[in-house]
Amino acid sequence: MAGALSHIRVLDLSRVLAGPWASQLLGDLGADVIKIERPVTGDDTRAWGPPFLKDPQGRDTRDAAYFLCANRNKQSVTVDFTRPEGQALVRALAAQSDVVLENFKLGGLKQYGLDYESLAPINPRLVYCSITGFGQTGPYAERAGYDFLIQGMGGLMSITGRRDGEPGAGPQKVGVALTDVLTGLYASNAILAALAHRETSGRGQYIDLALLDVQVASLANQTMNYLTTGNPPQRMGNAHPNIVPYQDFPTQDGAMILAVGNDSQFAKLALVAGHPEWAVSPDFATNRARVENRTAFVEAFTAVSLTRTTKAWISDLETAGVPCGPINNLREVFEDPQVISRGAKISLPHATGVDVALVANPIRMSETPPEYRSAPPTLGEHTRSVLAGRLGLPAGEIDALAEKGVI
Repeated sequence: MAGALSHIRVLDLSRVLAGPWASQLLGDLGADVIKIERPVTGDDTRAWGPPFLKDPQGRDTRDAAYFLCANRNKQSVTVDFTRPEGQALVRALAAQSDVVLENFKLGGLKQYGLDYESLAPINPRLVYCSITGFGQTGPYAERAGYDFLIQGMGGLMSITGRRDGEPGAGPQKVGVALTDVLTGLYASNAILAALAHRETSGRGQYIDLALLDVQVASLANQTMNYLTTGNPPQRMGNAHPNIVPYQDFPTQDGAMILAVGNDSQFAKLALVAGHPEWAVSPDFATNRARVENRTAFVEAFTAVSLTRTTKAWISDLETAGVPCGPINNLREVFEDPQVISRGAKISLPHATGVDVALVANPIRMSETPPEYRSAPPTLGEHTRSVLAGRLGLPAGEIDALAEKGVI
């Protein structure tokens, strides 16, 4: 069964996470993705370890786990496009592609003739997506942008971390490069929209995507809390600004999460907690009342939550239909029966001779499900096959390019 995007060719000039995340998603959906990398060093993240993938003898390979997370279903082609011969190769591949994806700094590819204005005349149907920290316009356009920096500048860290006055208070970044991941998701959405538009117009287009724009857009209800009131939201630890109780609580042997989304669920919680009066109390009966009396409720429930184990609470609350759960580490995540049932962990044979464990694509489609055709490639694994098969270069010419260090 062919993937939904099996007719689409993607030329991926991006590296690190946001761009590769987008191109991996397109590859999972069937697109033919060629990843252009620098000779010798390749994508920066190949060296972002330890940990590194182990070979059959247990030795570190050249590929860090970080690289493996975002580069399956791609062919690696090494090209030095700072040189005219390399630029010609990339232009020839772009002429055959539906999508070009890049995340160089503002104007970084123009000097090589690989920007949208240079490539569009040779391929008017090309969808060209540029990912930068701050976009192609504005006073910050020339600045370099990194996820951690953008989490701070874009407001995420202002609402993440323990509230002021508590031990350990202060701004905190999210434990994964979330802005990069979200930018990758927005990029793939934008690319698919541009491809859909091309179906009716026959024309490609340019996509300008900025990490800062994505971060601001992704703050969702917190952004609207500010725009509605004029008051910037504050850090609240694991509590929710608009719902109570919707946070972690200590138990007899650890902690649990409560995610009570309506007053009916709260009434059930009150019964399980042994305090049915909470469900009719004017201070707690409605979510609005609980938000306004947050401190009083949290103190009251904490006194109760400490009397049972996490397992006991979860058992009782699940039986009653109250949303709750444990706080799992990643070993516990991949041992969870629901995660196992959904097939979140996959394994693919790697060129080094080992099977590499990867995280499955979460999309489930009835007709064109994600494909897992190949593990993340070794550096330059497909250079010769792509140059010969796609561009028709004879072996002698490829050898000459290799000798000159162009590939």
